[in-house]
Amino acid sequence: MNTRRASLESWSPVLRSVLRIVAALLFVQHGSAKLLHLPAQPMWAHLHLMSLLGVQGVLELVGGGLLAIGLFSRPIAFLLSGDMAVAFFIAHFPKGWLPLLNGGELALMFSFTFLYLWAAGPGPLSLDALLHRRTAR
Repeated sequence: MNTRRASLESWSPVLRSVLRIVAALLFVQHGSAKLLHLPAQPMWAHLHLMSLLGVQGVLELVGGGLLAIGLFSRPIAFLLSGDMAVAFFIAHFPKGWLPLLNGGELALMFSFTFLYLWAAGPGPLSLDALLHRRTAR
C-alpha cells in the first residue's frame, strides 16, 4: 500500500465520527423545530406531542442528540434508520416512487447514513469509544 493511500485511510475512523456528528445535528434540527419551535416553522406550530409527528419529533431530538454525542450509537442508529425508512414510505412514497419528485431524498439519505453508522460504528470521537476504552483497562 502506498503512503498516500495509507494516509487517507488513517482518516477514515475520524471522518466516520464527523459524518455521525454532522448527520445527527442536522437530524436534531428537525426535532427541535417540531418540539421546541427552534427554528420556528409555521407548519409545526400546533403539533401534539402524542401524535405520530410528535413521536417523530422526540425521536429526532433525543435520538439525534444521543447519536451526536455518540452514546448508544449502534442501537440508536438502527432505530433512526428504520424510522426514516418508515417515514419515507408513509409520507413520501404515496406521492410517487421517485425520491426527487416525492420529496423523500432527505429521509432516504438519513436512513442509509444511519444504517451505515449502525454497521460501521460511531468512530473514535464518541462517548461509546471513550466508555469502551475505560472498561478495557
